Amino acid sequence: MADYFVHESAYVDEGAEIGSGTKIWHFCHIFSKAKIGRNCSIGQNVLVANNVIVGDHCKIQNNVSLYEGVILEDYVFCGPSMVFTNIKTPRCEFPRNTSDHYFKTWVKRGASIGANATIVCGVTLHECAFVAAGAVVTKDVPAYAIVAGVPATITGWMSAYGDVLEFDADGYAVDSMGVKYQQVSEGDVRRVL
Repeated sequence: MADYFVHESAYVDEGAEIGSGTKIWHFCHIFSKAKIGRNCSIGQNVLVANNVIVGDHCKIQNNVSLYEGVILEDYVFCGPSMVFTNIKTPRCEFPRNTSDHYFKTWVKRGASIGANATIVCGVTLHECAFVAAGAVVTKDVPAYAIVAGVPATITGWMSAYGDVLEFDADGYAVDSMGVKYQQVSEGDVRRVL
């Protein structure tokens, strides 16, 4: 007996790997070569294609499609109706739908993607990056960066806990959990150990 939940209206193709404690809700389709970790929540109408990897404790909200080439590390949040692409130059008449045309998109641990955002393939969202609702991400997002707009640009910095970081004159900030961060350069913030 499976130690994960699949709603009766969802399809999980034979061969898909699903971790314990994961919940797959209404009208989802999980392809046979997909890998989903432990304790994930897969919202209504989510597609997880072949060769997609989803880490542990991820939350994929309604109407998200994870196409081949997408890798989510642990604790990633994908907001409702956000979009991943996987081909840079799609054409209907001359399809580029083989694995050698798919670009990898890597979403690192703790990153959050807001509702209706678009992530253009081939980028990396680094640890705890925060993509605002409706943003269009066309290039890598640094760790702890908040990005917004079309195309997305850095508008601030956020701690792993979810606090907006305010740096002092020496380039340091402390979040509400007492964790210290340093702004090393304009585009580089690091957690101080």
